[in-house]
Amino acid sequence: MSKKMKKILFLHGFYASGHCIPAITLREAFEGKVQVLTPDLPTHPRTALEQIKNLCARECPDLLVGNSCGSFYAQMVAPVVGAPALLGNPHFKMTEFLKTRIGEHEYKSPRKDGKQRFVIDEGLIREFAELEAIQFESCHPDSKDRIWGLFGDKDTLAHFEPLFLEHYNHSFHFPGGHTPTADEVHTWYVPLIEKLLMT
Repeated sequence: MSKKMKKILFLHGFYASGHCIPAITLREAFEGKVQVLTPDLPTHPRTALEQIKNLCARECPDLLVGNSCGSFYAQMVAPVVGAPALLGNPHFKMTEFLKTRIGEHEYKSPRKDGKQRFVIDEGLIREFAELEAIQFESCHPDSKDRIWGLFGDKDTLAHFEPLFLEHYNHSFHFPGGHTPTADEVHTWYVPLIEKLLMT
């Protein structure tokens, strides 16, 4: 009987989609070895978290991988579903990011539903604020060694390694910016993902 293929659930950043460069690169890197799920996440955080939890219940991923806002979600969900996680450039204070960007915006990669525009308003910021206040409540001692952080040395948007290290033990760096390029995903993300899948 063939061994069941492992699964990774990749959670993209706020302006991205399941068809962003990191998602595509991970699918290509693990093709035929590990199934990589890359859903489009809703703009609203409570709806996004509900979708992620439902996906985890249905698909039972072996690992969560996030980037930016996706890492914010991943670290909340991973301890609840009992999966390890790799948090790429986690943005733990999305309210700070959103407050200066009120208005209509466009996603930076295509979404399956074809809807490319979205709005940042005070209601959305309030939703994120409510979740920020409780984001570390699911942390427990087991999480400290099972949730790893990967931080770009040239990241100009998220600077949360000190906050990450208040809760988790394993922090890594790569010489890139906030959103990794395909080469950076291959060079830095993939080896850490392989290590986490073996633990």
